[in-house]
Amino acid sequence: MPAFSRFLRYFTAVGRLGSIRKAAEELHVSASAIDRQILNVEAELGMPLFERLPTGLRLTAAGEIMMAAGGRWQKAMADVRGQIEDLRGLKRGNVDIAIIDALTKGYIPRAISAIQAHYPGITISVRVLESNAIHRVIANGEVDFGVFFEPRSIRDLTVRAFTQVALGFVTLPDHPLAKMGQARFSACAGSPMIIPAKPLAVHEQVAVLEATSQIMLDKKVASDSIQMIASLVLEGIGIGVLTSLDVMAEVRAGLLAFTPISDPILRPMTLALCAATSRPTSYAADIVQRELIGDFGQLGMMTGGAGAD
Repeated sequence: MPAFSRFLRYFTAVGRLGSIRKAAEELHVSASAIDRQILNVEAELGMPLFERLPTGLRLTAAGEIMMAAGGRWQKAMADVRGQIEDLRGLKRGNVDIAIIDALTKGYIPRAISAIQAHYPGITISVRVLESNAIHRVIANGEVDFGVFFEPRSIRDLTVRAFTQVALGFVTLPDHPLAKMGQARFSACAGSPMIIPAKPLAVHEQVAVLEATSQIMLDKKVASDSIQMIASLVLEGIGIGVLTSLDVMAEVRAGLLAFTPISDPILRPMTLALCAATSRPTSYAADIVQRELIGDFGQLGMMTGGAGAD
């Protein structure tokens, strides 16, 4: 294992930097030692891991496979170290999670702060991705768990907690829509609109509403950034369409108003905390999950729907 660990360290550095010389400088080892390790493994495999180009080294198809496998191996070894420390009674380890952009404010940062206060030995790595990408990195074992919208297939995932989040109009607090408890999508006809674009999960729902209501939207801006849509509403550009989760912090601060869309065709979106079914989570990941699940229902407070297993 030590020999493989050394090779993997050298190999991933070369793969990332595209140069043995640069890898040697970063790792503070000789270029010849790195080259020898790579050549030995290439000889054992019977195929090259790199293309030797005048401008540097580029991963071959075999090299790409090795790079992906190396990442999984490093993650597995980190989990093993964490589990061994658990046996010694230490609450330590690194936990990798993936979340959607809407969770980068409020709930997740507060939860991480609480976890750090109670478990200072646990480090947390957070990746911010769109929902389909989060499903993929959980299934591939790249993260311990993730929180995302609409898990379409859960054959390879276990849902640990979920809540339902409504879609609605986002306006300034003095807008006429803000005075309504809920509104049909047609209420925005004739108003300037700020529309979510792909890959935001709400993009498809807005497209369905537009088609079924048969209204022509006055689209001023389309954006794939939740923060940009909220900022444009704050600037008075128009009405935004997002989920209650996306603007929870701004609504609670009195900066924006949220009015649920009540069209019968529309159903609440499911926000789920999921882990891979085939891979047990570490003790440290279980601790982080428990902390997040404890307050998970609050994410659906603006719509009243929540649940956890």
